[in-house]
Amino acid sequence: MPDSSSFKDTLAVYSRAVDAALADWLPIPAGPQARLQEAMRYAVLGGGGKRVRPVLVYAAGEAVGAGTEQLHGVACAVEIIHAYSLIHDDLPAMDDDDLRRGRPTCHRAYDEASAILAGDALQALAFEILARDTSIPCDSAARVEMISLLAQASGSNGMAGGQAIDLAAVGQTLSLEQLEHMHRLKTGALISASVILGAMAGGYQDAAGLENLQTYADCIGLAFQIRDDILDVIGDTDTLGKPQGSDEQQNKPTYPSIMGLEAARELAQALHRKALEALQNFDTTADTLRLLSAYIVERNN
Repeated sequence: MPDSSSFKDTLAVYSRAVDAALADWLPIPAGPQARLQEAMRYAVLGGGGKRVRPVLVYAAGEAVGAGTEQLHGVACAVEIIHAYSLIHDDLPAMDDDDLRRGRPTCHRAYDEASAILAGDALQALAFEILARDTSIPCDSAARVEMISLLAQASGSNGMAGGQAIDLAAVGQTLSLEQLEHMHRLKTGALISASVILGAMAGGYQDAAGLENLQTYADCIGLAFQIRDDILDVIGDTDTLGKPQGSDEQQNKPTYPSIMGLEAARELAQALHRKALEALQNFDTTADTLRLLSAYIVERNN
């Protein structure tokens, strides 16, 4: 497996690749809708996001032998969906956050109406990219399947549904099963879709391999949220780029609040081990996926 320095280099290469592709797909501000387009670019291109979802697209494609150029459109689509969700999650009607990635949230930098419209327009752009990007080497049936997968991961049985559960759960006591269900939708669904879409964009069709990738993706998706919950307790605002302790202040159910901090850490590590087991039939081309799983449970922001 590559060492940590080469892994960091790989992350940097993939992050630069998706940033360049995003800059090409996002509209250049012009005309009467310029403020909206500026807000879209502010939310997607600024603030130094981790780009975990597009990197997962590239890493999954790498694991199945796809060329990076085949994956740019899919990587952009999942990151744009993620950016739209953050804009809406930060709104006063949702989590009412003022800080994202160390700078004002979109509705603070612009205004609430512009932020809502920027999220709407970004969601539409993500599906336009999947529909139009000619570098994705697939036939029309496979392209429709990819669009459907991203839609499911984003909708009421995915990310949006998880956010609805999260809002309704404020001040409530959830069981671990209920908390897991919420997070598998809110956070896990898009992370999972990123892995599978990366493989699909590479033309990968092996049923057993896709099932193993799905298991891997499900594990890291939940581990990602558990680590987020942990960082809300042990992190600091400057490192996190958002207010530390906001979950507790909003009385949200989290893994540390339900099972304790140490048990939450142990669960994240157990999911990491299960994710690695799911990749045991993949060769060294899946090493970036393996290292990403470790990164997800050890990151500090």
